[in-house]
Amino acid sequence: MLRPVHWFKMLGQELHWSFVVGVMIVYGISQGLGVGLSRVSTQYYMKDEQKVQPSEAQVYFGLLQIPWIIKPLWGLLTDTLPILGYRRRPYFVFAGFLSMITMLVLSLQKNLHLAFALLSLMAGSAGIAIADVTIDACVTQNSISNPSLAGDMQSLCGLSSSIGALVGFSLSGFLVHIVGPKGVFGLLSIPAGLIILVGIMLRESHAHRFAYRGVNEKLLDAGKAMWTTLKCREVWRPCLYMYLSLAVSLNVHEGMFYWIARFDTCLACELENRFTRLLFVVIDEAISRMIGRVKWMPLLVLSSKLCPAGIEGTFFALLMSIDHVGMLSSTWAGGLLLHVLKVTRTQFENLWMAILIRSMLRMVPVSLLFMIPRSDPNLSILPAEMLKKKKVMICLKLEILKWPRLLRTLEIRNGKMASRKLLVPT
Repeated sequence: MLRPVHWFKMLGQELHWSFVVGVMIVYGISQGLGVGLSRVSTQYYMKDEQKVQPSEAQVYFGLLQIPWIIKPLWGLLTDTLPILGYRRRPYFVFAGFLSMITMLVLSLQKNLHLAFALLSLMAGSAGIAIADVTIDACVTQNSISNPSLAGDMQSLCGLSSSIGALVGFSLSGFLVHIVGPKGVFGLLSIPAGLIILVGIMLRESHAHRFAYRGVNEKLLDAGKAMWTTLKCREVWRPCLYMYLSLAVSLNVHEGMFYWIARFDTCLACELENRFTRLLFVVIDEAISRMIGRVKWMPLLVLSSKLCPAGIEGTFFALLMSIDHVGMLSSTWAGGLLLHVLKVTRTQFENLWMAILIRSMLRMVPVSLLFMIPRSDPNLSILPAEMLKKKKVMICLKLEILKWPRLLRTLEIRNGKMASRKLLVPT
């Protein structure tokens, strides 16, 4: 019974308690609990407050993924541009204030225009994304300094996220029913405030001097390295497969949400019919998520093998942004399909056709497997030329580091030789 307590205590002693609490707040409360609450509240907010159609809601939900698409930009900023001498803490504070202000605006402002509501939701999503990138950087940094605890840190991240998401989705329906979607937005300002607390209490060394002039060069070098890697045939083909495998799996979730919500509010519907529709939606969502998880695992392994040395973190974030672009395309294409089939807030006669088309398109990625390189899973996918270039660059860096020592040695030897010549009588 006390083993989890000792485990948390050990992590707090080895990694500092502020880091452990920060991971639990960001992954568990902000992402897990917060995203679980915001997902359902946003759906009801678009349906009841903004009165949008299902196809329009699909497009608007796609816009909320844009801050996650530019996730590599947040990663580059946190790695290369410290603020007031700190690389992580100011970004936590900024992300927390951004999310808190937007959630309060959505909660308190009456008759908010749809454009301003979307901007507020996008800003809140950006705050969560910035906090996610920043805590990922902290986890990576601690994994390098404490490699023996890397598995424990990943367990802590996964445990916090899973528990938070379970609690968030479990409470979302009850909270929306009790306080409404705008009331839930007001409650979401609490996780945002905790993100600010993470930025205040996190232990981080202060950099007294930093050469801001070199930031542009670092960003340009990272961009050139990523572009050079993407031009490689062994890289862009798997990246294209990852995008297409997600893009062709059309997302018609909003049509199904409006369908089940309409029958939930219809008093004339029989209880048996309501239960049958609810069971169908739950089974469909469960199978879809299970298939997505199974397909996601090999894509993660493939993404890790495509990352070049020196920019692993940034390039991995780029690959994840490609996945978000695929999900954005899937959401927008699903919205277009609902619009073409005339699935509205009150008309669902053609919803079955949208579900059938979506299910058939999910088989398309099987025909695209030729884009995945056929090689030994234990071998690198990147070509030998790139690997040689990496080794040469590493050797050059090591030699450059040795040059000052060699020069000092030569100067000392030359000085000794000169002193010996002066001592030898002519």
